[in-house]
Amino acid sequence: MTTETPITTARGSVAITNAYVVPVAGDPIDGGTVLVVDGVIAALGAAADVDVPEGVRVVDAAGRWVLPGFVESHGHLGVHEEGEGWAGNDTNEMTNPDGSALRALDAINPDDEGFRDALAGGVTSVVVKPGSGNPIGGQTVAIKVWGGRTVDEQVISDAVSVKSALGENPKRIYGERKQTPATRLGVAAVIRKAFVDAQNYRAKRDAAAAKGDPFDRDLGKETLVRVLDGELAWDQHTHRADDIATALRLADEFGYRLVVNHGTEGADLADVLAERDVPVIFGPMFTTRSKVELRHRAIANLGRLARAGVRVAITTDHPVVPINFLVHQASLAVKEGLDRDVALRALTTNPAAFLRLDDRVGALVPGLDGDVVVWSGDPLDVNSRAERVFVTGVEVYRWDATANGGLGGGAVTERGSRFDV
Repeated sequence: MTTETPITTARGSVAITNAYVVPVAGDPIDGGTVLVVDGVIAALGAAADVDVPEGVRVVDAAGRWVLPGFVESHGHLGVHEEGEGWAGNDTNEMTNPDGSALRALDAINPDDEGFRDALAGGVTSVVVKPGSGNPIGGQTVAIKVWGGRTVDEQVISDAVSVKSALGENPKRIYGERKQTPATRLGVAAVIRKAFVDAQNYRAKRDAAAAKGDPFDRDLGKETLVRVLDGELAWDQHTHRADDIATALRLADEFGYRLVVNHGTEGADLADVLAERDVPVIFGPMFTTRSKVELRHRAIANLGRLARAGVRVAITTDHPVVPINFLVHQASLAVKEGLDRDVALRALTTNPAAFLRLDDRVGALVPGLDGDVVVWSGDPLDVNSRAERVFVTGVEVYRWDATANGGLGGGAVTERGSRFDV
């Protein structure tokens, strides 16, 4: 579960009625109603079973599908801004292989155009992560994609994970500078040393506290201690099967909670990952084999992982793939053998669960945030689109079929007006 973080985005109340409701965490309800009161899901069920309070706005969604907002579990929204080039790219601080003191939250521009694209694709939550240039990239953060006056007001949890990278990226970046880490040996050594230092730091800190002695804080080591203590997950960028084995080895050495990110060759170790209950955030899928460690990239590998019992999520790695294509990746994964129910869970309940956000987002369940999306039809049908998007009960996106001379277009509630609702 997440740390206690109150809703600070705008709140609203709405009843969405006559819909085909897909809670994901439960059975679909035909002709169902979802009631959101003051930003939180208050009830859902058959129309006769949900009492809509007087004064609550009613949206008739007859013929539509209603689902929870999707969770993008690995993206660079706001830290790698679109259309800004060098000035808007704050993804990697590639000046020190150990970036454990860094926080993605400090670099997020909530006016990045990608946030608007997220809404068009039915994505309402995203875990923003530093990039993969360093063996240790920094701390991640889970945020709503819309609704706050500042990005701080969009935070779901700042106790999610730390991003780390194995494989080609860090060894290429530092190897070109003729400094450590220039090899896979070096990358693993940087991570291992950082955790040993964190263990020593924790012991000295606790001893000083027991004696009442002063102690000099170290921001990076404090973050890694939170990983060692199980508060933060270890988000491990890794593609090749041998690198995934290294990720497992390091997790065994230090006992932290491992989440494999990308997992291009994870299907080759699917039984091992399933035995250890190590989840995989798979993707991005709409890419070429742009480097050696992607040579076995295949959409069908996601289905292989899931059939072995691995808990999976799907990522666009935005802006590598536009975030509004998250659902389309799921659709093609179904085409290539992924069970369709698993595909929906991979966009919702699964990432929320293994990143400990499931007390806020990921399903249509009373008590969770009122992040609700009205789709024109089955979202896994590529012809369907998100028509209305609600974040904590406030409508922040709407598709207008009559706009642009009948071609249609989406309208976002912009920052300056979003609280005038």
